[in-house]
Amino acid sequence: EYDRDAWSQEITDCDRLAAHYDDPEALTEGVGRSGMDKPAARAACQEAVKKDPDNPRLNYQMGRAYGYSDMHDKAIPYREKALRAGYPQSLFVMGYIRTTGWDGAEPDPCYGGELIRRSAEQGRFAGLVGFPHYASIGTFDACEDYPKWDDGALLGYLKQAEEMTNDFYKLSLIKQLRRDLESRD
Repeated sequence: EYDRDAWSQEITDCDRLAAHYDDPEALTEGVGRSGMDKPAARAACQEAVKKDPDNPRLNYQMGRAYGYSDMHDKAIPYREKALRAGYPQSLFVMGYIRTTGWDGAEPDPCYGGELIRRSAEQGRFAGLVGFPHYASIGTFDACEDYPKWDDGALLGYLKQAEEMTNDFYKLSLIKQLRRDLESRD
């Protein structure tokens, strides 16, 4: 379990330059991939992590800066440190990366799916929608041990996600996923 209060909440240049705009733990507005000044973000996050090496938020952002710079090998230890600390954004992001092989590594949809499922269990919007999406298109069908779910859990995730937004596009996606799940055998 991630405990926000256990870590410094001081806003750093790493936060300003590398926070994800959709990270519920971000201390700043955040930036998208195309808006990130990658060299500046890497430098700022290196400095921030040097000063606060165990902070999961800063490690996540360092991994993000390296990943968006196509320096995936350098991103791995930072991503994993944030993940081991239970940083909520890292659960979904690492799940996505492992499920899709976005970083060039061999995809592992079973492990990735379990991370996405855990992010859904923590109430992370991306997990609440992402897990039902991947489950409904068969991404986890070959998985034997994990992730485990049933259609009731998927519909529950979508209901929780629906209660978190009033965005037309997000609601449209949620409704489509629900229709797809309800129309299955």
